[in-house]
Amino acid sequence: MVDTIQQTSDTRETSRLISSEKVTSTAVENARGDSLGHIDDIMIDKVSGRVAYAILQYGSFLGMGGKRFALPWDLLKYDTGRNAYLVDIPEDRLKSAPSYDEGSEPAWGDRDYNRQLHDYYGSKADWYL
Repeated sequence: MVDTIQQTSDTRETSRLISSEKVTSTAVENARGDSLGHIDDIMIDKVSGRVAYAILQYGSFLGMGGKRFALPWDLLKYDTGRNAYLVDIPEDRLKSAPSYDEGSEPAWGDRDYNRQLHDYYGSKADWYL
């Protein structure tokens, strides 16, 4: 949960709302400050309206290649000082996480796949049940 809400003059962001356009391309770092990549997309649950996953683009060069990781949204915390989303995931653990290549999609509608992601990361979200 957001601890503080800062005012902004950007029309794509209010004190509580932010455009998905502004979220994508935002850096993602772990607690040590290691760059893990950037948010390439977000997945929204159509029934609840909640953001389900941030799609992390990791290991790409000039936006090409790399792996994509669906990070449960509840794991990300935005740090205004670093202008990045922070996740408490060591880089070596991320490298072993379920991932997919650009141009392919995982089984988003498969509850077992969603449970596997949430269990791997220790997410407490239960929207997919």
